[in-house]
Amino acid sequence: MIHFVCGGAGFIGSNLCDKLLSSSKDKVVVYDNFSSGRMEFLESCRKNSNLKIVNGDLLDTGKLCRAMKGADVVWHLAANPDVRVGAEDTYVHVEQNILATRNVLEAMRKNKIGRIVFTSTSTIYGEAEVIPTPESYGPCVPISLYGASKLACEALISSYCFTFDMSCVIYRFANCVGRRGTHGVIFDFVNKLRDNPKELEILGNGRQNKSYFLVDDCVDAMIYAQGIQKKMVEIYNVGSSDMITVTELAKIVVSELGLSGVKFRYTGGVDGGRGWKGDVKVMLLSVKKLAASGYEMKCGSSGAVREAVRCML
Repeated sequence: MIHFVCGGAGFIGSNLCDKLLSSSKDKVVVYDNFSSGRMEFLESCRKNSNLKIVNGDLLDTGKLCRAMKGADVVWHLAANPDVRVGAEDTYVHVEQNILATRNVLEAMRKNKIGRIVFTSTSTIYGEAEVIPTPESYGPCVPISLYGASKLACEALISSYCFTFDMSCVIYRFANCVGRRGTHGVIFDFVNKLRDNPKELEILGNGRQNKSYFLVDDCVDAMIYAQGIQKKMVEIYNVGSSDMITVTELAKIVVSELGLSGVKFRYTGGVDGGRGWKGDVKVMLLSVKKLAASGYEMKCGSSGAVREAVRCML
């Protein structure tokens, strides 16, 4: 089996490659432009003869098509992951998410590759009125350009599957954290407290309440669920079954850093307590479908956050 991993040098992608290469029978081709991915993330598996690394951009359609030749399945994890940047640059998610996904699908079509695994996001649901939110929830009304771009990617993938006889598994993630994480609230809090251990700025009102899960669980769930696919288009929510507030998360970070007496300074945020434009205030996915298939997350939100901080330290 040859796995083609778009974004394989990134946070989740590199952890996925580690897992895929643990099987001596499987080969992995990492396709990454290293804009956010890092070569050192692949250090643990670079000496594996079953790994090939291609420094390439998904916008380079010729190189992408050539590199993908011979693959059995495409894992598409490449994207611009910064939700906030969409309010400043309205094209970045169109180019790096939507157009890049179209290029991946075209390369698959030309190479006659019939299977794609895609990492989407909980932000496609927007401010869901049903909590926990199931995969069947709708209509999806994203409140960020990032969420809108990922929903567009899902639609493109689904349409290619039905038009060109492909199949896909789409994963809608809660907040994935852990080893090799390079962005997000935990990353921000640790760095802010390293600069000033006496005060922590918290975007919004601190009552934003969300679900977090470990990258180890993420990768295991992805590999497990794609192995039992039955429908042409299969969609799974992936996350923990609980959530914590940003203030609770901040207290965990402070505790793991061994600090005390830290003053929390809230910015108040926008639109009634959001940290930024497009910030979903409450997010908890229903993971009943994944659980019913036989997979259970090993760690809840608090444990995932605590382990993620320890990985950073």
